[in-house]
Parts: sequence; C-alpha cells; structure tokens
Amino acid sequence: MTKRQSVIVLAGLLLAIVTSCKTNQTSSSPAADGNRSSTQSTPDHFAAARSTYDKECKSCHGTKGGGGPVKLEDGTKLKVPSFQEGRALRHPDSDYLKQITKGGDGMPAFEKKLTPEQMNDLIRFIRVVFQPGMTPVK
Repeated sequence: MTKRQSVIVLAGLLLAIVTSCKTNQTSSSPAADGNRSSTQSTPDHFAAARSTYDKECKSCHGTKGGGGPVKLEDGTKLKVPSFQEGRALRHPDSDYLKQITKGGDGMPAFEKKLTPEQMNDLIRFIRVVFQPGMTPVK
C-alpha cells in the first residue's frame, strides 16, 4: 500500500469515527437518558372519572358542577343542585354514594350502570375538581 492510499484510508477511518461520535451525542434525548423534560404534561389522575362524569352526569350537573334548572327529554323540569355550594359541600361521601347508587329526587339510580369503583372515583373527582379545599363531614 502506498503512502497516499494509507493517508486516504486513515482519513476515512477518522471521518467514520468522528461521524459516529457526533451521531451518538446528538441522538441522546432527555427521555432516553432518564431525565424528564419540564414541558411534559402532568397525567390526569381523574381521566376515567372525568369521562364517566361527562357521559353520565354533565348533562344535568353541568360542565363545572354548577347544576341549575334542567329539562329532561320527557319534559320533566328539575332543579339540579350545585356541587360547589350549599348542602353539597356538607354531605359526607356516604350520602353521595347513596344518591348515586339509589338515585332519588329526579336523579336516576346508577347501581346497575356504574361499578362501585366508578362511583367512588366520581365522588373523589367531585371533591377535588368542584370542591377544592373543602373538607366533607364524616
């Protein structure tokens, strides 16, 4: 091998080494090395309960749990209580569970439609999202 060929081969190897080192440095990401980005979103711990609320409760209790007058499909008019004020703030979780399970006062029973876990998740969702800072009576 001539001196010129040796220099070309050596230059090619050097170029390959430099390129591979640079590629490894740029391909490293915070997620790949275990660091979390500060721009990642926080998981919604109430995603399932929020979905259940949207499907089963929102049409009467409203997007923000404010309640109010509601006209049902059969023409019945209801005054749906707010989760954010009045007696709803003083009800213990057991009252909420009973109301969700058995219904009453115009509210349908959900004992055959929702699991006990879904009902308890809804109660926690109501407490945290619609009644922040409130401590229910036990």
